[in-house]
Amino acid sequence: MEENKNQTLTDKIWDIFSSVKSAVVLFALIALTSIIGTIIEQNAATEKNIKLIGKLFGDSLAPTLYNAFDFLGFMDMYHSWWFVALLMLFASNLTVCSIDRLPRIWKLVKEPVKPLTDEQFKNLGKKELVLKGKPEKIKEAAGAAIKKAGLKPLETKAADGYQLYSERGNYTRLGVYITHLSILLILIGAIIGIFFGFKASLNLPEGETYSVAFAQTKHLTPAEESEREKIIEVLQTVEGSALKAAQQLGMKEQSLKAAMKRYGILPLGFSIKCNDFNTDFYSNSNMPKTFKSWLTIIENGAPVKIGGKEIREIEVNTPLKYKGVTFYQSSYGFIPGGGENSKFRLRVTPNEGKTEDIESRLEGSFSIPGTNLTGKIENFSPAIGFDQSTGRPFTYADQMNNPAVLISFHENNQAKYRGWILKRYPETWKLPEGHTVEFVDLWGAQYTGLQVRKDPGVWIVYLGCIVMSIGLYIAFFMSHKKIWLRLIEEKNNTRIIVAMTSNKNREAFERKIDKMITLLTSSERGGK
Repeated sequence: MEENKNQTLTDKIWDIFSSVKSAVVLFALIALTSIIGTIIEQNAATEKNIKLIGKLFGDSLAPTLYNAFDFLGFMDMYHSWWFVALLMLFASNLTVCSIDRLPRIWKLVKEPVKPLTDEQFKNLGKKELVLKGKPEKIKEAAGAAIKKAGLKPLETKAADGYQLYSERGNYTRLGVYITHLSILLILIGAIIGIFFGFKASLNLPEGETYSVAFAQTKHLTPAEESEREKIIEVLQTVEGSALKAAQQLGMKEQSLKAAMKRYGILPLGFSIKCNDFNTDFYSNSNMPKTFKSWLTIIENGAPVKIGGKEIREIEVNTPLKYKGVTFYQSSYGFIPGGGENSKFRLRVTPNEGKTEDIESRLEGSFSIPGTNLTGKIENFSPAIGFDQSTGRPFTYADQMNNPAVLISFHENNQAKYRGWILKRYPETWKLPEGHTVEFVDLWGAQYTGLQVRKDPGVWIVYLGCIVMSIGLYIAFFMSHKKIWLRLIEEKNNTRIIVAMTSNKNREAFERKIDKMITLLTSSERGGK
């Protein structure tokens, strides 16, 4: 009691941070808050999370609970000050715990194994055997048996014989501290990612170039929306450079960065262009098999070669990485109205002639090479279907699940026939005269949905995971083992007393000792 009264404030703080109870409490708080952060979608639209909370707690409580969670920072939990503070406190607790206990463990690691006293042998000695022969002869066989057990024996002369002793794995006691270090590395990597990285999205139309990505934001007023569009427009002209954009806008760079954070604008520092996008479907199905984007990185007004190529193809699980920013293929969509700059791409093959690629717009015309036949694009459907009873066409989806183009054909200004040409069904490409008109694509009508991530701390996290694997292997599967063999001369015999210690996996070490004793016994029989 007197000792506690004499403690300074520093000592009391040290005791709190070196307490295992503190570690358990902090870890539990991080785990519990992470569960909430996992259930509530981070940086999602307000309506989406209100609907989710309504399912869990009832629609009447949903708005109130949403406002409470929002006030507490659960809508962007992993960037909130209190969650970062919990991580910092846990890291401090882990560090202090390690520092507080390390000197004692380090002393055990560095202290060399020494011969035991008689009293220590009485306390530790568990196994005995008697072999015929003098200790001088037996110690050679005993030393060989210890080596067989994977240890290097030392020896000392005693009044009544010899003592052999050895140890192995003294540094394995540090396995738990290697694991502690790995946790600290993972926490450091996570905090670096929180402060210097981002997670965003970008719906990039075919043919368009963007220098920014976007994070979810709260509802913006018309004035805020107008300011946001102005900032994006300027950033687009300077390839996402916040410094240059601030100069053009007449703002301080820090003020611009604060506005960008408020409006969910994340400058890339370079530009990315979608050259093309394509989706392949399973036969007779609307389920996509693959969807791919062809992207180009542009910096200082010029395309950048990555892996020797200016245009890189990405698909799911095959991202594009540049300057620490990773672009993942995550979704796609159809631009309402087909896009201002969209073009129909057709591949025309006369029955006698070479294939030609043709581009045209809606209401545009083209001709079949070497003939007087011309076609006019009259209509388009991103997902065409036909009524089974009437045969009338209809559009059943907003995505380009089954795109088709309606073309009317004329010869010498006389209408001949018209029909729908479906991109996915080659049988619709054939014309009566044997010509082929393939609907390749409506370019510029789709956008590729990209997840955009930057995490400069990820390599520290990976390093932490590797270090943790090493630390856990050492902590669970390796141990600090010590063995002593006392050889006592008794007339023409030698009594061997075996003592051993192991900080863990004692049963496995005892089995090794039993094998060593068996080896000694068999060597005696062999000597006979």
